[in-house]
Formats: sequence, structure tokens, C-alpha cells
Amino acid sequence: MLNFEELKSFLNEKADQYNSLDFIEEDPIQIPHRFSLKQDVEIAGFLAATISWGNRKSIIRSADKMLDIMGNSPYDFVLNYSEKDLESLQDKSIHRTFNGQDFAYFIRQFNKIYKENESLENLFIIKDQETNFLHAIERFRSSFLESEKHRSHKHISSPYKNSSSKRIIMFLRWMVRKDRHGVDFGIWESIDQKYLSIPLDVHTGNVSRKLGLVLRTQNDWKTVEELDLAIRKFDENDPAKYDFALFGIGVTKELL
Repeated sequence: MLNFEELKSFLNEKADQYNSLDFIEEDPIQIPHRFSLKQDVEIAGFLAATISWGNRKSIIRSADKMLDIMGNSPYDFVLNYSEKDLESLQDKSIHRTFNGQDFAYFIRQFNKIYKENESLENLFIIKDQETNFLHAIERFRSSFLESEKHRSHKHISSPYKNSSSKRIIMFLRWMVRKDRHGVDFGIWESIDQKYLSIPLDVHTGNVSRKLGLVLRTQNDWKTVEELDLAIRKFDENDPAKYDFALFGIGVTKELL
């Protein structure tokens, strides 16, 4: 097992290696990278993150399908769609269990939010005494999802129910993190990146355990917080950069 300094040096090296523009080509983050308008980046990013499970190529294909439906102008479509546009989505297949009904629901909810907010950032602001996005994600959920139960609610998971909320955490990294590498956007300037966590899934979870960063065996919110404690010791101001390291190590399987 590596000691603290060796592990920090190893993870910094790997974060630097994988946090590069080459990363964009094969990752769902390429979807929001096609846009420059802040709201286009947010909507394209949120939709791509929401369907980010399974094979990355198929995620990108499915996100392409959504962009095509929106005429490759997500913000304009969200503000100006017609009911007929949404009706035509009802029977469409989008990505696995995320279907046309879910897509239509998300578009409606975006419409409501953007009529009252210039940016989704307003819904994720961290409050005093908070150390991560636990409560901010729940505040966002209650704004984005209506109280009446809908099948689409399952696509925005809840850390209050101990979900790792991997896809929202990943979306938050994209929007909040800012550095010189150009992968993450860093367009949300009112939120400090020190509050970010690692998007926890099977791969980042397994790598974290092999490196001794976490002991818990489940990939849930409690483990997200356990991993927070470990990685923030390496860099308290930019902990989420280690997502690149854990992801890259997982893909190359160099710890096997």
C-alpha cells in the first residue's frame, strides 16, 4: 500500500494525465462542448449526464438524438417548443429506460425554471455550514420535479435516499470546476469547486477501494462522503480533479 505522499503524487500524476482535451472525444462531456451559450451548455450537459449509464458510445448516440430533436438549439427549443413537439416524443425511445415521456417532462421542467432563472446555477447554491452538495441537490430536486409523482423522478436520484447521485455530481463537476485543461467548463462562478465530490460508480468505487481511499463496500452517498474526506486531504481546493485519476485508472485497469 502506498503511503500518503506516494498516493497523493500518484493521483496527481494520473489526474493530470487524463484531464486533457483527448478525454472529451470519447466522453459524454463532448455533448455540451458543442455549445458556447451558457444555457445551451447547461441543458445539453444536464441531459447528457442524466443518461450517462452504460456504454459511452451509446450514451453519446442517444444524446445526439435528443439534440437533433431540439434542432441543436437546446435553450431556444426549451423556451419555444409547441405542445405538438412534445406530443411527438411520447412514443420515442431515447436511452434505455429514459424514454420520450421523460424527455418531454424534462423539457417542460426546464421551461419553468428558465422562465424564472437565468441559469440552473441558482438552484444549486451552497448555503452556510454546508460542506458538499447533499442539500443543494435536494433543493434542486424539489424545484425541478413537481410534487406529484411522475415516472421521470427516478432519473434524478436523491442523496437523502442514500443514492450516490453520480450523474448529478458529474454534471456539477462539468459546470463548476475550472482549470487550465479545458475539459470542465467552470461557468458557474458563484459556487466554489471545493464543495464538489467524486461521481461514484462501480469503476471509481472499485479503484477507490483498491487504493484504500474508502472501506465501505456500497456505492452510495455515505461512501461519497467517505471518499470526500480522503481526497480532500490531497487537495482541499479542487478535490474533483481526482475523478480523472480514478476514472483513468479504472479504464486502463492498471491496478488489476
